[in-house]
Amino acid sequence: MSDSASPAPKPAPAAAKVKPPALEDKPFAEFIPEIFLPALLKAISAFGGATPQLSFVQAAMPVVGSSCWQVMGTFPGERRFWLCFTEASISSAKTISLAEGGSEPSLLESFLIDEKKTTLPLLVSRVVSRLNSQKWLGPN
Repeated sequence: MSDSASPAPKPAPAAAKVKPPALEDKPFAEFIPEIFLPALLKAISAFGGATPQLSFVQAAMPVVGSSCWQVMGTFPGERRFWLCFTEASISSAKTISLAEGGSEPSLLESFLIDEKKTTLPLLVSRVVSRLNSQKWLGPN
């Protein structure tokens, strides 16, 4: 009897599961209009109130006037809000501004400044929360 038995063959490594890219990894110019805006409208409509008109533009930031990317929302009764991104990235510095009854906004609020990672659910929930705190959503 010889000790020439070869060691058992090693099993082939399992194919690494390829994780699909996160929605937030899409280019900013696709993510905002194609993913964020529909998700925001759906979340707002769940409150049963008026649905805002939303647009995504590069324009002057309310109050300070510097150029930024922004989601602009208009509710009936001339209630308006602006979610501004200082760069073309959802992880860039963000502000939100609100105005009632056709008036101009007078305050920029920092938005999501303590978050390490900006995700679609976080972005949607915080915008909805801010609008709801103004009593703009549903039968408050």
